[in-house]
Amino acid sequence: MLPRVQHRARPIVNAWNQIGEQVQFYAKTLVGTKDVWVNYKVELLRQIAQMSLGVGAMALIGGTIVVVGFLSSQVGSLVAVQVFGTLASIGIEALTGFASAYVNTRLAGPVIVGIAMAATIGAGATAQLGAMRINEEIDALEVIGVRSIPYLCSTRLVAGVLLSVPMYCFGMIAAWGATRLGTIVSYGQSTGVYDHYFNTFLQPRDVAFALLQAVFMATVVMLIHTYYGYTASGGPSGVGSAVGRAVRASLVAVIMILLFVALGVYGQRAGLNISG
Repeated sequence: MLPRVQHRARPIVNAWNQIGEQVQFYAKTLVGTKDVWVNYKVELLRQIAQMSLGVGAMALIGGTIVVVGFLSSQVGSLVAVQVFGTLASIGIEALTGFASAYVNTRLAGPVIVGIAMAATIGAGATAQLGAMRINEEIDALEVIGVRSIPYLCSTRLVAGVLLSVPMYCFGMIAAWGATRLGTIVSYGQSTGVYDHYFNTFLQPRDVAFALLQAVFMATVVMLIHTYYGYTASGGPSGVGSAVGRAVRASLVAVIMILLFVALGVYGQRAGLNISG
């Protein structure tokens, strides 16, 4: 009877232990951020340059910044297409500017930053750390007295969080501009009408909350990806599996953060009054 109970309980115990290991790793990574500013400033600058503009062929297209701008502009164009057509069917297409200020700011901007972080910067960090792990480079760092978590993981965490701010700003400008361009050029709406409703309903509070949301998403994404890369095993195939699991976990985390922030900040009071 006892061996059967142990066999059934082993997956639960292993999952609980894995959660404990992840929490311990996240705590060490966060604590190690203070060492980044003291001992690893050069490595931090290198990571920022690599994550933002990329290296090699990736640098030719501008790296992650251009990817975020492209994704955000496509989402903004989609908002223009869907919202204008829907509002035009009930005769209030003038409110397309309001929809851009509402949807792009509260939903599209932060989630695009989180997805872009997971798909580009996060996946790259997982692959790099996983390759270093299976090549025993991380063990070599520990042997020569370099603390691997602050040097490898905390630097990537700080770089990703710092990059999330310009990425968010660039992405929001691209989304707003694409919606405005699509509405005015493609559908012929008056520039004054669009700008009036956009400026009226664009609230600085929403922009600030969305920026904080993007920064928090970047923190969670980088913690998840550095953990899976740091603990990768099983050779090259194991690194690929670690990247897949990290991307899956980070995308779920991004959507959950978006849900909880929407419920916590906008769930009780949306802050909008439309009457007439």
